[in-house]
Amino acid sequence: MSNAIVDRLSAGFVSDADALAAEFEARLADSSTLAFRVAFSVLRHRQDAEDVAQEAFVRAHRTFRQLRDRDRFRAWLVRMTWRLAMDQRRGQLRRTAREDASLRPDHPPTAEDVLIADERSSHLWRAIDALPGKLRLVVVLSAIDGHSVHEVATLVNVPDGTVKSRLFEARKRLQEKLQCTKNPSTAR
Repeated sequence: MSNAIVDRLSAGFVSDADALAAEFEARLADSSTLAFRVAFSVLRHRQDAEDVAQEAFVRAHRTFRQLRDRDRFRAWLVRMTWRLAMDQRRGQLRRTAREDASLRPDHPPTAEDVLIADERSSHLWRAIDALPGKLRLVVVLSAIDGHSVHEVATLVNVPDGTVKSRLFEARKRLQEKLQCTKNPSTAR
């Protein structure tokens, strides 16, 4: 008789765990490309972006049970992915700076170095990179990934008006930056 009670109780636990796993899988399937796109917008290297997205999925799986408002899963995943990608980018920049310093301890970059750097990315991406993180995120999510203002607001957990003002500021800065690139004589 006690085995029947234990079986009933354990069946409830198993079904709760199964339901939680099924819910996580459904939400993840709905958001998997979004995590990659966010990571790629920061890192712009496919393998690194895949690694960061995978790490975000692992962390999301580990802590999904603790998420209070599961309807906000996409926003939560975007913020987690963004932070992981930014951490990875900072690490890459530090490593590159250390390597460059060890190769040329007291020499400024040559014209060839500048040319190579210019060839690595387009003018638009350089301008986007110059934006502060909050502005860059809304530009990438709205203009590049095609999300509406409301969707971006939901993903980054801010009001719609904040997204609109960030987009306005980002567009203004991008316009200034791109005009300076076209006409270097007007650069400040």
